Amino acid sequence: MTRAVFLDRDGVINRAVVRQGRPYPPSSDAELEYLPGVAEATEKLSAAGFRLIVVTNQPDVTTGLQRRDVVEAMHERIRRELHVDDIKVCYHVDQDTCSCRKPEPGMLLEAAVNWSIDLRKSYLVGDRWRDIAAGKAAGCKTVLVRSDYDEKQPDNPDAVVDSLLEASELILAGRI
Repeated sequence: MTRAVFLDRDGVINRAVVRQGRPYPPSSDAELEYLPGVAEATEKLSAAGFRLIVVTNQPDVTTGLQRRDVVEAMHERIRRELHVDDIKVCYHVDQDTCSCRKPEPGMLLEAAVNWSIDLRKSYLVGDRWRDIAAGKAAGCKTVLVRSDYDEKQPDNPDAVVDSLLEASELILAGRI
């Protein structure tokens, strides 16, 4: 069994577009801007033997605000540039009551089967309550990347940091 770091996309890997206190995804590949230290963090985690798996809700495709091919182009770039092993996407909206949309743990559970991941030795790094809830439900340790979003705060993440780079340093040092 292998270890993984599950990564939320918007607000952890790339800058989220914040409007009226709420985070939104970039609308194009040109708008996809990695946050400082992300490339270094993913390189170090990958070199240490962690599988890196992005788990992201992208409901704007279902609602018609975004095209699936645009999302897939962004994901291809992330795979190519950031040592990411896999990207799991939920395109559902809350009303669909699926098992994959965070805060449900479905994407993490599917990845665990596909990649032979030991969830108890794995981590989820996210910037919203949905991420932390999904990680906890899957049995992972959770790391919250601070944000100034005007929304519900997560319940008891295992660590709170300012960036993915800081999260990677805690994980690699065995401090969480």
